[in-house]
Amino acid sequence: MSRPEDTLLADVHYDDVEARKYTTSSRIQNIQASMTRRALELLDLKTPSLILDVGCGSGLSGEILSDIPPEEGGPHVWIGMDISPSMLDVALQRDVEGDLFLADIGQGVPFRAGTFDAAISISAIQWLCNAESSETSPQQRLARFFGGLYQSLKRGGRAVCQFYPKNDVQKQMITSAAVKAGFGAGMLEDDPDTKNVKVYLVLTAGQSAVANTKSGDITGVVENMEGVDVVDNRRQGRSSGKGEIKKGSKQWIIKKKEQMERKGKVVKATSKYTGRKRRIAF
Repeated sequence: MSRPEDTLLADVHYDDVEARKYTTSSRIQNIQASMTRRALELLDLKTPSLILDVGCGSGLSGEILSDIPPEEGGPHVWIGMDISPSMLDVALQRDVEGDLFLADIGQGVPFRAGTFDAAISISAIQWLCNAESSETSPQQRLARFFGGLYQSLKRGGRAVCQFYPKNDVQKQMITSAAVKAGFGAGMLEDDPDTKNVKVYLVLTAGQSAVANTKSGDITGVVENMEGVDVVDNRRQGRSSGKGEIKKGSKQWIIKKKEQMERKGKVVKATSKYTGRKRRIAF
């Protein structure tokens, strides 16, 4: 599989020529439509909703959102954000119904807290796994993205991110960043063990009213689905009922580091010496 994200930035790769080629390809249109419908199935929206389309490109996914019939919970209103001016220009020429926003998702999601009912992202977030400069790490970009996405969703809201991980390390890096931001995360693979495998990261921003907490599924959507891995961080870092974490302790320092990482800041690695008591110096 070709991976342009390994060599170029998204806004450089998707210039006017590539944006037009991508949008007019019938193969791409069919794949994009299929994956968007799968993402909507996992979102399980019952009523018309305000959806954020992350990496909306030329609006192929957005058109699906706008065309969902009332009997299936639509049509939905959507706002798309993308880093490529050329892609957004094609979307404007196609007169898509959603509002468009030029932005780098690696710098965050610049919307007011609790704005969106749900979010989707099709074939976009793997671009965050490559540093654009020596001063910016993939971990920082992922932390800013998922932290901003979490804040922009209503509590109990869902996001479904379809992406193409290069390997298991990249898959784990993306999932860990989402969990650190506060999401409950479940991962679903369509067509596993084939070259056409499609990975969907299903995220819940806070506990949903429909979440099946008895089975540990805090996304509330993966019941009776095969090939799903659920990651639950609700109990991580919690005390055992003996009071709050003591200020200055190793657990307190680690928690503060995680908060700084979610803000995109660089922190020192945790070691066996983190939080140790120092001898009094005379």
